[in-house]
Amino acid sequence: MSIELVEVVRSGFRECVHRGSAVILRADGEIALALGEVHTPIYPRSSNKPWQAVTMLRNGFEPTSSEELAIATASHEGESDHVELVERLLARYGLDEDQLRCPADLPSNELARAELLAAGELPRPVYMNCSGKHAAMLATCLANDWPLDSYLEPTHPLQLAVVETLGSISGDVDAELGIDGCGLPIVPLSLTHLARAFARLVTGEPGSPELAVADAVREHPYLVSGTGKDDARLMPVVPGLLTKAGADGVYAGALPDGSAFALKIDDGHERARLPLAAALLHRMGAEWTEDLAALASQPVLGGGVRVGTVRAIPGVF
Repeated sequence: MSIELVEVVRSGFRECVHRGSAVILRADGEIALALGEVHTPIYPRSSNKPWQAVTMLRNGFEPTSSEELAIATASHEGESDHVELVERLLARYGLDEDQLRCPADLPSNELARAELLAAGELPRPVYMNCSGKHAAMLATCLANDWPLDSYLEPTHPLQLAVVETLGSISGDVDAELGIDGCGLPIVPLSLTHLARAFARLVTGEPGSPELAVADAVREHPYLVSGTGKDDARLMPVVPGLLTKAGADGVYAGALPDGSAFALKIDDGHERARLPLAAALLHRMGAEWTEDLAALASQPVLGGGVRVGTVRAIPGVF
């Protein structure tokens, strides 16, 4: 059962709470803290992307730079840097945008979306926040002579490889695959296994696909998310931290020593993620800097001024 983890306080009054579950693993892999239900499989959504990228590296995807690997792991905002990287990746493999099977969309970033709308642009697959992953999946299919048109199907060789990869972390995939917003299968993991997956990324051997993905994400937090997004805000303030947000209130991360966390907010509200992640990192021993403390208390605005805060419930941690 989930528990109350985050509260919203406005003008001194507790306005509402966000329930959820969270887990912390020590560097030795043992559970240091378990709040709520941490052993039941959930759909981690985009928090699975680092391991989808690991699978692609293991199966012939050869990015030319850490930026290209980062965009293959991204939930990007459709800003110009993101779109240009995806387009260059497609062009390098001789692929066309219409071969992407993710839905056509407009950029998630408000400014980028407004600029396109003002120019009369229509939604395109390349603007969709998962387009980098889809482009890299097409590139992986080309490297293996796998079908391009059906790479979304759960029975496609690439998706079977993803299931095998994530199954090696959990021991088994014991729940039905879901379908993500971009159309790809989602492999279910418990929060405990999700945290363990992130620990394995940061502790990968030099030259391994695991460490390559972890390093690319840590080097380019903006490319894997976007202006003002959780990953771009949190990773730079904690040295060596790896994180990846997932839709519907999922977040996971690991410190360089292999200690790790994973969380799920029941109502899926994104405003609860950063305060909770900051509290978990504090419990894990991350230095409580002014920047990290600021992320632990997100503002509630009224009339354009701060009138409250979103924070982890005092005493829970």
